[in-house]
Amino acid sequence: MPDFIQVVTTAATKEHAVEIAKHLLNRRLAGCVQVSGPILSSYWWEGKLETAEEWYCVIKTTAERYPEVEAQIRAVHQYDVPEILAFPVAFGSKSYLDWLADASG
Repeated sequence: MPDFIQVVTTAATKEHAVEIAKHLLNRRLAGCVQVSGPILSSYWWEGKLETAEEWYCVIKTTAERYPEVEAQIRAVHQYDVPEILAFPVAFGSKSYLDWLADASG
């Protein structure tokens, strides 16, 4: 069974978050992408403290797909430095993980 991960990224608008989700799903790089928000993000950017409304994407995929997932997020993302973080899935139901392995290509 492959190793599974959740990759997260944020987008400035719901429409762009959905675009990222569809971009990854259409390429079978993820089995599921959840878009939630809006969320309020505060961060340092170019020496200034910023606050912005963003939309959160949680991408479920396999660890071996990570390099391609990252490359495709970068290809369509509007930010100069998008958040792209991956977290290992320690445990999950067998039926869900079997489905995810199949759905992720």
